[in-house]
Amino acid sequence: MSTELLIKLREQGQLSRPEFRRLLAAWEPGLQAEAAVLASELREQHYGRRVFIRGLLEISSYCRRNCFYCGIRRGNTRAQRYRMSPEQILACCKAGYPLGFRTFVLQGGEDTGYPDELIRDLVQEIKSRYSDCAVTLSLGEKSFLAYKDFREAGADRYLLRHETADAAHFAKLHPGNQSLQSRLRCLQDLRFLGYQVGSGFMVGSPFQSLETLSEDLFFLSEFKPEMIGIGPFLPHHDTPFADEKPGSMEFTLFLLSVLRLMLPKVLLPATTALGSIHPTGRENGVLAGANVIMPNLSPQELRGKYMLYDNKLSSGAEAAEGLRLLAEQLQTIGCEIAVDRGDYPGI
Repeated sequence: MSTELLIKLREQGQLSRPEFRRLLAAWEPGLQAEAAVLASELREQHYGRRVFIRGLLEISSYCRRNCFYCGIRRGNTRAQRYRMSPEQILACCKAGYPLGFRTFVLQGGEDTGYPDELIRDLVQEIKSRYSDCAVTLSLGEKSFLAYKDFREAGADRYLLRHETADAAHFAKLHPGNQSLQSRLRCLQDLRFLGYQVGSGFMVGSPFQSLETLSEDLFFLSEFKPEMIGIGPFLPHHDTPFADEKPGSMEFTLFLLSVLRLMLPKVLLPATTALGSIHPTGRENGVLAGANVIMPNLSPQELRGKYMLYDNKLSSGAEAAEGLRLLAEQLQTIGCEIAVDRGDYPGI
């Protein structure tokens, strides 16, 4: 029956909530292996064995939000704060372009010290210097007008994980001034403005259940984002969830395969969290159906300060300067780095 659900998902791109729950409840190594084979076939059908790289710039560790799981939450007085200057960001792009990066990802906390106008001008400058590159933003919840300005300046993609599609679960992960309704409104605004939209969730976050995960999968099957970022929950020692156990790498891999079956063309990263939880987590993610990796392009002296969770990797094959190592690791699983923007098909 579980295999039949995988086949149905591959053929129809949709299951009911109860069917998603039954599929998740049936997870075991054999089913995981079946899902990975089917997902890899779909990835190769649409993308071959090419893996897209994105240059990640973690531009600010300041954040006005107080999410209970995050190491750079406003309430963490021991977090190391920094804010990259526009000149630093442009220098990182200049260093990344000859390495083969054709997408630059500007990620940061919801930093009120970074005016929207400055982000807009920065996007415009990057696009003017590197016209064959895509710019992705991941800067949290913004107003419709801010998203519109960024888009008109040339921003191509926006990453905003919904974290959980269950409102009660959302309330357990965030303080009362944040809501799932607001997060979903932002995702709809981004879709309306023509971004390639990315969403996603943590696997194994506190209070998560098969029911909440089924709601996540059902939401994503309806919303159909161009990108989906998932990774295992990893605790940070200076947060309310410091003593919670990490999420499972194996279950994360299963969910990556499920997502590829559900949305065959989706851009699906093997996230830093996967690489942080296990030495071969990133390669395993690609074998499960992922086709994007985001090496760190930030200045080396700042990487240790953007600590969303404990033991976050930012060196070796997780780093821009480790691209040769990354290429070798991908070669061992029959894949190669693609030097292009890596857009969602049809865009």
